Amino acid sequence: MQLNWSRDDLAFRDEVRAFLDAELTPDLRAAAAGMTSVYAPPHIALAWQKKLHARGWVAPSWPTEWGGCDWSVARRYIWARETTMAGAPPLSPMGLGMCGPVLLHYGTDAQKRRFLPPMLAGDEFWCQGYSEPNSGSDLASLQMRAERDGDDFICTGAKIWTTHAHHADWIFCLVRTSRLEKPQLGISFLLIDMKSPGVSVRPIISLSGEHVQNQVMFDDVRVPVANVVGHIDDGWTVAKYLMEFERGGHAYAPSMVQRVASLQRHLAEAALPVTMNGRIAALRMEIEALDALELQFNAGLSNGAAPGPMASALKILGTELSQRLTELEVEAALPYAPIYQPHRTLPGGAVPDFTAPADGLGVGPAWAAKALPKYFNDRAGSIYAGTNEIQRGILWQYLARRNG
Repeated sequence: MQLNWSRDDLAFRDEVRAFLDAELTPDLRAAAAGMTSVYAPPHIALAWQKKLHARGWVAPSWPTEWGGCDWSVARRYIWARETTMAGAPPLSPMGLGMCGPVLLHYGTDAQKRRFLPPMLAGDEFWCQGYSEPNSGSDLASLQMRAERDGDDFICTGAKIWTTHAHHADWIFCLVRTSRLEKPQLGISFLLIDMKSPGVSVRPIISLSGEHVQNQVMFDDVRVPVANVVGHIDDGWTVAKYLMEFERGGHAYAPSMVQRVASLQRHLAEAALPVTMNGRIAALRMEIEALDALELQFNAGLSNGAAPGPMASALKILGTELSQRLTELEVEAALPYAPIYQPHRTLPGGAVPDFTAPADGLGVGPAWAAKALPKYFNDRAGSIYAGTNEIQRGILWQYLARRNG
């Protein structure tokens, strides 16, 4: 596939590069370069979002009516590629990339007016309440109750693996509002203020020693019925729409293209053994093939359209290629090992940074120092947003229906 950018596209690319040169500060680049999770620290993501909001470039695919750019697919691709190449931190996807598209598609005018402007400006930070302690990947088995009490629901239950809940102002939740014949029925999509009485957050410390995920408890939390998105008891429809954006509403390949190129450069600069070069080159070809596939796929989407079942295929390919890349990154970092000391949660729940050198060995280069935490964090890639086994099942069902 050949890319022949128009003169307007090339002018836009130059405009983006000039903006990034002016606004992407060294501290933002450094924070992005040190990320071991797919999520930037909230204060970094929000600092970058404020700059983008001032320029009007926060939401490339949102309609201009609600503050978005409504860019063409070509411009969205150029934007994603240039920001990745420049080392910009990613924005938090829970609001802009997940709840935002749901509100644009299913929300009432009142809900759009209330929630979209502060979401766009970064004045309200969002998290996602899907998984539960005893549900695993069987999302339809969720048990968090929302019982009607006049104009409110009384919510009781728990959500788990909730990214950045300890920073969030709002959470979008799937809750059980009825017991019907199928578990997918009787579920509603509900927006809950995290400052509501009865909401509490418990930290979950990952294998990498970081505090990103949480368990969120709801103890008789009162939520207005007006905060239901879509129809009561039909939240499964809304949830499936959102999951398409979570799985495939973005590009996996651009950041991996940068990572594998950096890995090759580090190996050459450090004069490390070249035994990995063949495997790295082979993986790079697969990543570049994914890059072309993602561009081709996104080119077929109209603005605001849900990605559909192809999102499952891209999620499988993107997360599994990234996991394979982390394995090579760890292997390349082995000459600098051991570079970590085991960490424990400090009194009061504080989490220490990965700064302690191993006894007498010092700390290796930054790229090597983050290899192991990145490896640990990427293990979740084939689990979150629906396990890759579930994604394969979705694809099988889609192909079976299409082929009769």
